[in-house]
Amino acid sequence: MATDVMPPSQTLLPVSQPSETSDLFPDSRSQLFRSKIQKKAQTKIDLLKFLGQGRKKLTSIETQRIISVLDETIKRIELASLFCYAADNLDRFKVVLGSELTCAIREHQRLQNNMQNLLSRLEEGGNFHREEDKEGSRINIEEQGHSLSMLKQGIISCVKNTLRHFQANPTACNTLRAELFARDPAIELLLQNLSELRAFLFERLLTTPLEENEKIHYLQEMNQRDKKNREIIAILEGELAAAIQDRDTKISNKNEIIRQLKSHLHQLEKFSGENIRRTKQEAEKQQKADYRASESRCFKLQLELQLLRTQLNTEITEHREVELALRKRKYKVETEIENWIQKYDLDMGEKQEELEQIETVYAEEKIELKDLREKLELLEQEYRQVKEERELAQKKKEEEERELAIKNRAAALIQALWKGYLVRKVLRLRKKGKKKGRKGKGKGKGQGKGQGKRQGKKGKK
Repeated sequence: MATDVMPPSQTLLPVSQPSETSDLFPDSRSQLFRSKIQKKAQTKIDLLKFLGQGRKKLTSIETQRIISVLDETIKRIELASLFCYAADNLDRFKVVLGSELTCAIREHQRLQNNMQNLLSRLEEGGNFHREEDKEGSRINIEEQGHSLSMLKQGIISCVKNTLRHFQANPTACNTLRAELFARDPAIELLLQNLSELRAFLFERLLTTPLEENEKIHYLQEMNQRDKKNREIIAILEGELAAAIQDRDTKISNKNEIIRQLKSHLHQLEKFSGENIRRTKQEAEKQQKADYRASESRCFKLQLELQLLRTQLNTEITEHREVELALRKRKYKVETEIENWIQKYDLDMGEKQEELEQIETVYAEEKIELKDLREKLELLEQEYRQVKEERELAQKKKEEEERELAIKNRAAALIQALWKGYLVRKVLRLRKKGKKKGRKGKGKGKGQGKGQGKRQGKKGKK
């Protein structure tokens, strides 16, 4: 029976990220490396669409049957994993399960308890008979193994019978499957693995052989690219190691220089005390010599001071005469300046009158200018309003033209899609008609041959 099967959740491949070691490269090389990695990552994301499923449902009946069988197996394992929980809580599920399911679950619990007891006896018997008669223990183990195989067959048939009863009672099936917390973690892991197997099988059944070959070819190309990228990474890592080694050598050289400077500084500190003592002695000697030289120099300066005082007195008398002559000259210059000031005042009075006249004219022109500016502001406001109205009208016109173009394009696209749909529909109908015609011809020929044979047999009789 064909059933609609939904696809599994699609998983994306991991996108390669730039390596952290690219920060140690120079700027130009690191930028180039990052840009290459980003381009490769973008191409990988774009090509994931190529690996994605083109269809969402299985088309052939065989594939649908395979998936339905696997789904039914998962459902039965989910139910069978909860038989022990239902057996431990029969009082709770008795009404929902009914008498037949209750008896089947009790039988399953009994067989399971018998198997556990038998397995425990086998373990105890194996430990107990290690030091006793090996022949008797071997016979006992064979008998217990035979009974164990019989119990296994009984449990298998009991589980099948119980599952048939659950299939006839959907309410009990749904009620028991709702108890998810009571399932064993190992069973959960098994169901998870089966779900992953179902998703993988669904994906494999969706893909055609041509698509599978294209995927394999694409994966081979990706492997080759990955190999090339690894080679490039190895080369870049070698360059990085060389750069790090060069940096380490430079650091070691600088550390050696620092060590030498520290030792030299220690030697300087060691010998600085002796140098300071020597310089103090030399400074004291130099101070005594300078003191004696300064005394002789002071005596000479006193003699020079007496000579300079006599020269000062003579120059003072000369300067007094020169000062008197300069005062007379100053008086003449001041009188001339007063005359010039009077003349300047007369000229400035005339200029002031002219300036007042000009200011009156300027005030009148300023008033006219203010009126003109107010008129200009009104005109500018009107101009802005007109300009804004024109811009709004232009934008509205452009928007209408853009909407009209979009509508025309959408209408053309819809018409093209509708025409394509009609053409495909007509082609399908023609193909179906041809197939029906061929089948009808084949049936007619077969019936004619059968009737001819029957008539021949009757004639012989």
